[in-house]
Amino acid sequence: MRAVILNGTCKADKMKVSWIGMPVVKPGWVLVKVKAFGLNHSEIVLRQYEAEASYINTPIVPGIECAGVIENPSHSRFQKGQKIVALMGGMGRSFDGSYAEYALLPQSQVFSVNTTLDWIKMAAVPETFFTAYGSLFECLQVEKDDVILVHGATSALGIAAIQLAKAVGCIVIGTSRKPERLDFLRSIGADYALIDNENLNTGILEIFPNRISKVLELVGPVAIQKTSKLLKKHGIICSTGQLGGTLKDGFDVIKNIPNGVYLSSFYSNYPTQEIMYDIFNIIEKHEIVPYVANVMMLDEIGAAHERMEKNQANGKIIIRVEA
Repeated sequence: MRAVILNGTCKADKMKVSWIGMPVVKPGWVLVKVKAFGLNHSEIVLRQYEAEASYINTPIVPGIECAGVIENPSHSRFQKGQKIVALMGGMGRSFDGSYAEYALLPQSQVFSVNTTLDWIKMAAVPETFFTAYGSLFECLQVEKDDVILVHGATSALGIAAIQLAKAVGCIVIGTSRKPERLDFLRSIGADYALIDNENLNTGILEIFPNRISKVLELVGPVAIQKTSKLLKKHGIICSTGQLGGTLKDGFDVIKNIPNGVYLSSFYSNYPTQEIMYDIFNIIEKHEIVPYVANVMMLDEIGAAHERMEKNQANGKIIIRVEA
């Protein structure tokens, strides 16, 4: 089969498709025919430096998520030809992942789905919507009429969060550092689209002088001190992304979080069948169209990584495995 093999750290243009042997099915694992998969920043991290870590056994096929069909169900609950998504649980790190025509995956990380989405839109859901869903509903406990700031809204995760938050009736503020992206944020459902600059807090407080109830912080620890000040008493901020990088000197929770404000975070390593059913049900019920910024072929994996690395995607990059 065709697959991308990572033998260690490398530059994006060194990622190539190779021919390797088909995986051999074993108990507790299922063979998935990969139709498409989304790119994630964690795969950039793997290629740039994590591949040298002692816990990564190279050579390895990267890829932490995919959409496809069951090719060989072994003795699992699945049926051959069943439509599935798969994500996390060590994919592309502890064992070979989705950058391939076929992936041998533990059945615990494979989830059946019922959706009218095509393969490209379906591949935009697993990791991105799972992370958005967990951040919104498990951590922020969003409810109808909540006013929520999505800070870093033009990322793939930010876009999905806006779509899900609007589906349940939230009032959404989306931010971008690029003025030309504000109309796009409004087009996907943001009620307010604001420039992310030194005047952001002032602008939000002019609209909501009594402050807001929730913040989904995707820029990271470098921004928490700023955006947490927008919250009313007992408001919640969830730090899920790190688009702005990490703090060199650490983060002092006591000094940087206002009294009466709750800080949470979401770790997207524990998807379940129930949650994946719920996500796709919300998508179908509210006719959400997962946003795809770029569609590229498996042979273009190097160019796709470079595009993501340079922040040129403006949303989710999907790799189509089949021509």
